[in-house]
Amino acid sequence: MQTCFFAISGVLPRDVAIEKIKESIRKTYGKRGEPVVRQNFAAVDAALAHLHQISAPSQVTNTLDLPPVVPIGAPEFVQKVTAAIVAGRGDQLPVSAFPVDGTFPIGTTQWEKRNLAQDVPVWEPDLCIECGKCVLVCPHATIRAKVFDESELAAAPESFKHMPAKWRELPDKRYTIQVAVEDCTGCRLCVEVCPAKDKSNVSRKALNMNPQLPLRERERVNWNYFLKLPEVNRTAALTFGSVKNVQLLQPLFEFSGACAGCGETPYIKLLTQLFGDRAIIANATGCSSIYGGNLPTTPYTINGEGRGPAWSNSLFEDNAEFGLGMRLALDHQTAYAKDLVVRLREQVGEALVNSLLNADQTTDTGINIQRELVAVLKAKLEGALPNEARDLLSVADALVKKSVWIVGGDGWAYDIGYGGLDHVLASGQDVNILVLDTEVYSNTGGQASKSTPLGAVAKFAAGGKPNGKKDLGMSAIRYGNVYVAQVAMGANDTHTVKAFLEAEAHHGPSLIIAYSQCIAHGIDMAQGMHQQKLAVESGHWPLYRYIPKLAEENKNPFQLDSSDPKIPLKDYIYTEGRYRMLQQSDPDAARCLLEQAEKLVQRRWQQYKQLSATTL
Repeated sequence: MQTCFFAISGVLPRDVAIEKIKESIRKTYGKRGEPVVRQNFAAVDAALAHLHQISAPSQVTNTLDLPPVVPIGAPEFVQKVTAAIVAGRGDQLPVSAFPVDGTFPIGTTQWEKRNLAQDVPVWEPDLCIECGKCVLVCPHATIRAKVFDESELAAAPESFKHMPAKWRELPDKRYTIQVAVEDCTGCRLCVEVCPAKDKSNVSRKALNMNPQLPLRERERVNWNYFLKLPEVNRTAALTFGSVKNVQLLQPLFEFSGACAGCGETPYIKLLTQLFGDRAIIANATGCSSIYGGNLPTTPYTINGEGRGPAWSNSLFEDNAEFGLGMRLALDHQTAYAKDLVVRLREQVGEALVNSLLNADQTTDTGINIQRELVAVLKAKLEGALPNEARDLLSVADALVKKSVWIVGGDGWAYDIGYGGLDHVLASGQDVNILVLDTEVYSNTGGQASKSTPLGAVAKFAAGGKPNGKKDLGMSAIRYGNVYVAQVAMGANDTHTVKAFLEAEAHHGPSLIIAYSQCIAHGIDMAQGMHQQKLAVESGHWPLYRYIPKLAEENKNPFQLDSSDPKIPLKDYIYTEGRYRMLQQSDPDAARCLLEQAEKLVQRRWQQYKQLSATTL
């Protein structure tokens, strides 16, 4: 646009103006390398080459109409309030339009329909192997899978695609992958991770990017039909320890405002798929609070039974304690509910009391049975007059197991909130901590954190960070009773799923440190999962799990889950702008820091390897 302005306006002679623009480009982007400078030069030249005059018609000739801000089928509040805010007319709303207690409805991102992507993934059933990798990595939950009875197809749209389901546990079923094209951001992560290729044309996969506009109306109908198909039965013979099976679970975090290709949101989405109908989330301020609870729309939602995550945001410095408070409050409510059940044994009934107090809630089936028992209990107490019965009615839901998660980025976990995090780890309480590690303060402008690696360029580390990354996992391991896992979905997705399940099952503190690619890294975000793989293969990000219960069995609790480094560290770091910048601005410093970083990676790797080989 700047090029066009100066070419047309005549403020300066065209040649002089273009020369000045290119000087500015070199000054601004030179530190990112000559290829970036040349690409910007090419954009200027292409703008000049394609600049031409367009005559404005005397009347509107376009046949396309702007769609409504939210679909016609949206709830009344969304139509009257949310839509006005989304359209930028929020200041015109009267105070009376807002809820008196400030409570907004959840799951409202589904009505935004941003239509951001020019190209979206299109599914090819003839190539699909039903692995579920695309569903797992989608940052916005816009690509989903279901298995269903063939009878469900009676009312299916003509363009709705499906194929035989390849599950031994689910015979004679149909399988589909459906894309919400109006919510898709076009990040291409799903296409990049798809392993299924056409042998006669390797550029064609089971997912391929195609223009969105010609597909929009058709796929809107298909998506609405897809949502009506029944969700998988979590109490059936199917277990959810594999990526293939997890793809069938409904995400309760969808269509957030996170960046296209975000590395953080797939982990949060996975959390809600596995535990979302009983999850209570304490979220630290940061990216996850902006895309997680930023009005007017909310990505956390509920399932068909009306259950979903309870989510609340707290500050950088106290979020860990905030989550610990949730755990302690729940434990007190549960203890009080159990005490009341015992006191009201005669009114409740001996059999029901014993079932409630001795329920096995280690599986989805057991939790659902306990929910049914609590429903029976509530029915018996409904309309009860004694104070204790009314109290039990108010806390009865605490008898069902809850999963407390403390979520935040590395700026919170490694830096500003570390004191609180360490306090929570030392408490021994049953909480799960998820650190979305982008190795930089992503939300506040890309400042260096204690997680930023040696040699990486960031704000406050313009000459490359001079010291190494803090080893948060090893600090937690030293307690001995904390479950710790370092994961990278793009390097080993099965390992990631396993870590989440093990962490939640551990009776005590658990810590998952999840590698999350970020636009601050200076990468093509479509290659985010590939970058995760390079980080692991270079030894920069070893995959491991520390499982305290193995020590009780006289086994080594430290499990090193990735192999010896396969590639030099430089083959990973110099694919990212945050490292290349120093190569361009100060090659000698970059060379020196690379040598130090390589030694640090090798030293840490040997330390982990020695730990994994230790015999108790």
